[in-house]
Amino acid sequence: MVLLAAAVCTKAGKAIVSRQFVEMTRTRIEGLLAAFPKLMNTGKQHTFVETDSVRYVYQPLEKLYMVLITTKNSNILEDLETLRLFSRVIPEYCRVLEESEISEHCFDLIFAFDEIVALGYRENVNLAQIRTFTEMDSHEEKVFRAVRETQEREAKAEMRRKAKELQQARRDAERSGKKVPAFGGFGSAGMTSVSSGSIITDTIVEPEKPKITPAPVRPSGPSKALKLGAKGKEVDNFVDKLKSEGETIMPTTGKRGSDVSKALPPPVNVESVHLRVEEKISLTCGRDGGLQNMEVLGMVTLRVTDDKNGRIRLVINNNDNKGLQLQTHPNVDKKLFTAESVIGLKNPEKSFPLNNDVGVLKWRLQTTDESLIPLTINCWPSESGTGCDVNIEYELQEESLELNDVVISIPVPSGVGAPVIGDLDGEYKHDSRRNVLEWCLPVIDANNKTGSLEFSIAGQPNDFFPISVSFVSKRNYCDIQVTKVTHVDGDSSVRFSSETSFVVDKYEIL
Repeated sequence: MVLLAAAVCTKAGKAIVSRQFVEMTRTRIEGLLAAFPKLMNTGKQHTFVETDSVRYVYQPLEKLYMVLITTKNSNILEDLETLRLFSRVIPEYCRVLEESEISEHCFDLIFAFDEIVALGYRENVNLAQIRTFTEMDSHEEKVFRAVRETQEREAKAEMRRKAKELQQARRDAERSGKKVPAFGGFGSAGMTSVSSGSIITDTIVEPEKPKITPAPVRPSGPSKALKLGAKGKEVDNFVDKLKSEGETIMPTTGKRGSDVSKALPPPVNVESVHLRVEEKISLTCGRDGGLQNMEVLGMVTLRVTDDKNGRIRLVINNNDNKGLQLQTHPNVDKKLFTAESVIGLKNPEKSFPLNNDVGVLKWRLQTTDESLIPLTINCWPSESGTGCDVNIEYELQEESLELNDVVISIPVPSGVGAPVIGDLDGEYKHDSRRNVLEWCLPVIDANNKTGSLEFSIAGQPNDFFPISVSFVSKRNYCDIQVTKVTHVDGDSSVRFSSETSFVVDKYEIL
């Protein structure tokens, strides 16, 4: 028996879900299913019909048909047995045999169909085995989870036991009139001297480790034991000495510029329907020109916090002409989006999930067209008698953008001192530890679309590459926006809030 395809279709021959087990084009399977209702003879009890090339074996399912398309030389008895198994699988996943229910559980049905037939031949499985295989029930996984839960319970019991021991040690210390050790902090209070900590040493050390003999008590004077909080004072003293010697010290933050630019602050007023339009760019250019690769990934994320606004539709305004690829969520009605640029669920009676971020639309733009680079960077290092004279300039090609917190990081040679800055638009920072010169520009827009930086430093032209760029923007690169949100019933408008961000994943000039 060679089974070509298994499908659930309407009485008019419209395919709801179809699984092909041999190579077959979509046009071919749709043509076969469309011809199937015309071949059936009314008033006869046959469950199969034949053409010159294939055989249809079918079974009615209320208003639908379960159809197997086989070759003519297949065994009809095996075909009927396989058809019965297919018909028993469908009610396992669909509560009612209707088109909407079949469409909602289409992937579950396809996975079950794959367990019945492989490469056109029937597998020796029953309904219980199919259910087990699709659920991917694993005894090893259950054992692993049980062991892990046991370990977690033991760890919690050990934690409670340790806490009781520490409380008992604190009470004993209070009764003896000695200073109570600070168990909860990492400052100098709990570690001012070895003698004060020796009271609880035997309690907090693990049982299998050897006990440490406490050091003799110093007769007088302040303790010189290690203090975890002392490092900050030493660093501050060191920084003060550098400042007194005339060195320029820039305040450091916990994150680098590229990390800070990954997120924008959320809007102040967030409605019960909130939308985020997020884009991320990865770009690699050559130092002599030429775009090696540019990729922009975007997504519209929806968050609904009020069940009254769960059944909604989003009106999308797509003014992009760069040739991007759009893709909707599998539960979104693709025909509605293609025809009217409206995002809505396939089943209008359902609501969007509450208090969850749901990505409803995403897009991708990949190109090597230099005219699409949003911000071009040209670096011209030229050797001189004392080192290199470097000229760097930027130009905003996408004038609709407004880039904020732009940082252009240029590597510089180490051990040759700070660069001598000439002409400069904006500000600069020299990080001698990372050997990077950061050119900082608060805003680049249509009114400030070009700028330059000149500096001199000892080195070779290759020392100033790769150059990296980071920025954030509240305007997206691909002109896609949500202009309106409406209820499914009545098309009345829904108040919504939105935020737009365009950030850098990687932006390098090699």
